[in-house]
Amino acid sequence: MTERFVKHDTFVIEREYKANLKRVFTAWSDPEQKAQWFPKAEKFEFVVGGREWNQGGPSGGPTFTYDASYQEIVQDQRIVYTYTMDMDQVRISASIVTVELKPVNAGTRLIFTEQVAMFDGHDRVEHRQHGTEAFLDKLESLFQTGTQVKK
Repeated sequence: MTERFVKHDTFVIEREYKANLKRVFTAWSDPEQKAQWFPKAEKFEFVVGGREWNQGGPSGGPTFTYDASYQEIVQDQRIVYTYTMDMDQVRISASIVTVELKPVNAGTRLIFTEQVAMFDGHDRVEHRQHGTEAFLDKLESLFQTGTQVKK
């Protein structure tokens, strides 16, 4: 019998973007904008109780499924969602994420907090944090390109 276990962890990432609150919030809430820095959702309902879902992975590798549900949305201030991550048919983690947006100087401070339960050693918090940092770097490059946010 395989031993089953859960590893709980929390990580916080802070970024400052040279974009106003509305622009940063819209980059999270508009599916076209979000697809420029995060894997494109096959289902995207940005409302409390709504779902964001995508599936993909490396060529020849496992298929990862991201399944999120929005728990709280405060316009231009806060987004709270829960999500599960599956690798092929195996659930590898469940998380709650809080994204806080605060005005600073000529832009926005984003505070990303993830509380994660990782199952049976299928993933590591260091990998999840590294991946999240890469996505938040891509988000910053969206603001640097001068792309106008619709809405």
